[in-house]
Amino acid sequence: MLRGGSMARARFFAGVFVGSLTPFAVLPAMAEIINPPVLQDEREPIAKPVLKELAPAAPLPGNTAPVRGDRLLNLKIQYIDNQIYNPSTGGYDKVHLRGYTGKGVDPKAPYVSPTIEATPGDTVRVTLDNQLPAGPQPGDPGCMPGGQMPDIPHCFNGTNLHTHGLWVSPSGNSDNVLLSINPQTKFTYEYNIPSDHPSGTFWYHTHRHGSTALQVSSGMAGALIIRGNRPPTPSAHGDLDTLIPTSAIPERLLVMQQIQYACRAPAAKPGELGPIKQDINGRYICDPGDIGGIEGYDQFGPGTWPASGRYTSLNGQVFDANTPLTAKQGQIERWRMIHAGVRDTISLQFFKVLDGKLQPGAKTLLQADASAAFIKDTCDTKPVPYMLVAADGLTMASGQMTKVATLQPGYRFDALVVFPEAGRYCVIDSSAPKSGVVNGLNVEPQLLSIVDVAAGTPVTNVETYLNSKLVALAETNMPSNVKAAVVADLKAGTKLTRFTPHPDVTDEEVKGNGTQELTFFIDTTGPDVKFEVGNTLKTADVRPYDPTRIDRQLPLGKAQEWVLQSHFVSHPFHIHVNPFQIVSIIDPNGKDVSAAGAVDDAGGEPYDPQYPGLKGVWKDTLWIKSLIPQSLPAGFSGIYTITLRTRYERYIGEYVLHCHILDHEDQGMMQNVAVVLPDQVVGPQGSTMTMQMDGQVPAGGHDGHK
Repeated sequence: MLRGGSMARARFFAGVFVGSLTPFAVLPAMAEIINPPVLQDEREPIAKPVLKELAPAAPLPGNTAPVRGDRLLNLKIQYIDNQIYNPSTGGYDKVHLRGYTGKGVDPKAPYVSPTIEATPGDTVRVTLDNQLPAGPQPGDPGCMPGGQMPDIPHCFNGTNLHTHGLWVSPSGNSDNVLLSINPQTKFTYEYNIPSDHPSGTFWYHTHRHGSTALQVSSGMAGALIIRGNRPPTPSAHGDLDTLIPTSAIPERLLVMQQIQYACRAPAAKPGELGPIKQDINGRYICDPGDIGGIEGYDQFGPGTWPASGRYTSLNGQVFDANTPLTAKQGQIERWRMIHAGVRDTISLQFFKVLDGKLQPGAKTLLQADASAAFIKDTCDTKPVPYMLVAADGLTMASGQMTKVATLQPGYRFDALVVFPEAGRYCVIDSSAPKSGVVNGLNVEPQLLSIVDVAAGTPVTNVETYLNSKLVALAETNMPSNVKAAVVADLKAGTKLTRFTPHPDVTDEEVKGNGTQELTFFIDTTGPDVKFEVGNTLKTADVRPYDPTRIDRQLPLGKAQEWVLQSHFVSHPFHIHVNPFQIVSIIDPNGKDVSAAGAVDDAGGEPYDPQYPGLKGVWKDTLWIKSLIPQSLPAGFSGIYTITLRTRYERYIGEYVLHCHILDHEDQGMMQNVAVVLPDQVVGPQGSTMTMQMDGQVPAGGHDGHK
């Protein structure tokens, strides 16, 4: 197994070199970060019966409404030769990376995948055309490694597709990640999106066990937006889209990625990878004529992302002060934010740029080891608050004002953002406590982007302004039979009660159904590191992934409570198909830090802001925090205990749960689970079980996916 890379504590960044100033007006018209392109149908959609629709005004520019019906899309997978901006040099690094291409995609911006849009009731077919090279690849054991263990990274050019967060079948040619679409092979996935599917912000990415991290970190991930037009009724909840239509609240879609490309020296032997080129501080460097790539798992591991000196990209664009986002003062926007990366935690904040700093047209170079000093010298210290309205695509029970939102890998947040003044703003990935971030290090903040805000309507109080706008929209857009109730909810603390997609899971629902337990663990005691998951809260019971084993059987039509811990560092837990509701997050001192207004101080200062306010929130990915292996006082476990509830609705079949630090998943931190009919659950619920059905092997569908 692979051990971690450099534990350097530096992140990125910064000293500024200012060349001749040029007026902002002469910058190229396209010098801004825009929403990723929408993947276009291969042929005209076949219409389905028209549902009752609200008649919205025409959307503002940059917002699209998907064509309803029977959809056919095509994603071609191939190596793409292009370049990525490097803020430390002010130039571009040539790269050779795996990526998706499709109809309507901009070939000049290839390293953010196209957006897929659909509506509830659609059938969406996506043909994966894997044109990556077959045969032996340097550093890759191959797709059929014979007697090799399945939890060694392998099959770098095999692939498949996961619709992260969608409530669809996991079987057959639906959201089946147990397939391997090998090089020079085509396969068509078919997603039958139910008519009662929630609208929201989801995403898609490759999920072939053994190469997931390598491919996702190359940019093989994109937004998947389900748009809804169902207003609430006296007996049913509606889509948030009907309260905040794009005609009134324009959308900004941000796909955040860490593309950790490296240039390599010549290999010592044929068939091997050469060593990564690094400077004396361990940062990746590319010499003239080099071409960067992502070809080995020596590019992943603890501390490798901050040590690499690479930069988080927004919609495929790495920070450049002259390629900003653009907005208008007082114009509320819906920011759909997707963490589609592998090895970083993003703590998002907005600050006004100080007068005289980051002048438009000036050349800004970011150097290592001084990011905090640069941000202190450039950005104001008063953060701009904003309102979270959805987590992992699912509308929250009420809008939550925040000054920082923590996005772990796999997370999504929808936020209502408004800039109160004209001018330039810093978009910052702020510092966070080391137990709250993927790399487990005290890392410095990073400047992700700049927002240029044109003059418009002044805002004195952001929360009041947002609430007033929502009330006005409700009075305009909501049907008469629910308008009064929606307005009353909004006035009583920005409650979004009529737009939540799932009812709370009650005590009565889970009573008598058993409890699932889960422990994440990394065993570092032997010569090979083992990434493991267990079905109890005992470290002794953990095991690495085995593709021939079903680890849990879950009863269709039932609800269960889950209790989760991590016994070595923190991990983002993700389960496919069915989302979960957060019941409690108990810190090592016994305090529930998921409650609104709670303070997560068990790890000392700085306090971790990511858990307070999550009680009752629905998600599909959640940080399972552990203070281990920090130096802890005697008798202090350092373990957080997370309690969730979920329903196993509609779909039977086999799928997975795993850590969403994807190189952990590739190396064994994953389980197979199967939803079965209640009378076919073998053994006590919550224990490790094997499905036994006449005429079937214990775990079907894995023979070609080792």
